[in-house]
Amino acid sequence: MAASFLFYDTETSGLSRSLDQILEFAAIRTDEALQEVERVRIRIRLRPDVLPSPAALLVHRIRPADLAEGRSEYEAVREIHGRLTRPGTWSLGYNSIGFDDEFLRFSFYRNLLPPYEHQYARGCRRLDLFPVALLYWVQESDLLAWPHPEGRVSFRLADLGRENAFFEGRCHEALEDAAACLELARRLARNAELWAWALGAFDPEVDAGRLERLPVAFQSELGDHRLALLLSGEWGTQNGFLAPVLGIGFSEPYPKQSLWLRLDRPFPPGSGEEACSPDDAGVARKRLGEPGILLPPRERYLARLGEERRRLFSAHLEWLQAHPAEFAARVRRHRGWRHPPVPDLDPDAGLYQNGFLPRPDEALCRSFHEAGWEERVGLAERFASPQARILARRLILRNHPGPLPEALAREAEAHLRRIACGPPARDHAGRLRRTPLAALAEIERLEGSPETDDASGKLLAELRREILNRWGAYLPGAVRQAPLPLAGL
Repeated sequence: MAASFLFYDTETSGLSRSLDQILEFAAIRTDEALQEVERVRIRIRLRPDVLPSPAALLVHRIRPADLAEGRSEYEAVREIHGRLTRPGTWSLGYNSIGFDDEFLRFSFYRNLLPPYEHQYARGCRRLDLFPVALLYWVQESDLLAWPHPEGRVSFRLADLGRENAFFEGRCHEALEDAAACLELARRLARNAELWAWALGAFDPEVDAGRLERLPVAFQSELGDHRLALLLSGEWGTQNGFLAPVLGIGFSEPYPKQSLWLRLDRPFPPGSGEEACSPDDAGVARKRLGEPGILLPPRERYLARLGEERRRLFSAHLEWLQAHPAEFAARVRRHRGWRHPPVPDLDPDAGLYQNGFLPRPDEALCRSFHEAGWEERVGLAERFASPQARILARRLILRNHPGPLPEALAREAEAHLRRIACGPPARDHAGRLRRTPLAALAEIERLEGSPETDDASGKLLAELRREILNRWGAYLPGAVRQAPLPLAGL
């Protein structure tokens, strides 16, 4: 059992987990009985090489002028890492594994901290309350009032918070959202048996044991193929967040990733490319101990599928058993599929593609953190990995409290110029890094939206001024000299 739970939330500069940054981190630590022990709120100033997303600012309402306040990213991330890796800490939020946790992982990576220790080391684990809420809904729990703001159930934390009076302030403030997560957990924990079962879904060993107890639908030359219902936010309200799936083994390049073939989707009954594309939406890839949640194919869950999806489920299963050669070819393709490399990948986004640092570099990272800033400048060039040298130099460029040495100052200038003038690099998902021109274009689009009120218009105008002040030297003269809209004056 957990020594403590750490309920946390983040507000960020945008949606790119690897190229945007955390602007605010807040957390509430409790004991295993969910009684509060401490809380923390950390504001992080905007890095000099990050352009905030205008849409993100409209969500969390952090003013551009306030982005210069707070602690350096390096200092803040080291504290956050220490809090999440305190022995016995189970860290959790709402949709945290799909969003906040990945931000943290890349934050740790680019700041030369172990990116995965909070998931397994010293009794630590990570959980996510979003799939747990789905589980309680499927179990028809009356512990929560389920909101239906548009005629169908909503699992947005803001809607759950309003319906169940979780929020004391407004949503999209990190500490308020962390407090709402804690209150949600307290409600759910009133059903102690279901709460304990839900926590087990985030333990890889427990999850693996449950997988092995699922019924075998049939066997093929490739082994047993088990039946389950996969509970996942990915399926959406239109599918009741449930999909019948057939186990087709584990990925070969990613051996902790189990593969599940959806059985409620129409598919071409053949063995051609269109029937077994290795990255099609008909295959779910699930790591042990992570969302979604596998449920046994009991009638109470199957009844939620509806008549047509149950018909497809039966027909799909029968066809697969009647065509063993085509099925085996499909399984082999999915088991062997790997993510293609991202071209023009930014070094900050290299965690998945480049893998772990060499062991000597891991040891040097520890020395780097213990050193003073001037010593770190020299240590940055001692890393064996070119990737680590880039990360170390960028860490210094972004966080050094004093004047940079001449060589690093030139590198910082070149780095900012590349961001502004391109060609733009890509993040881990292949998306282009945000540029000043792209941010200005997004501001213009949002200002023309009928949903943008006066307060939002002022926020956008303030951000435009900030972008022009910080990045104007790199922009074409026509952009720098363009008159501001009246709303910005």
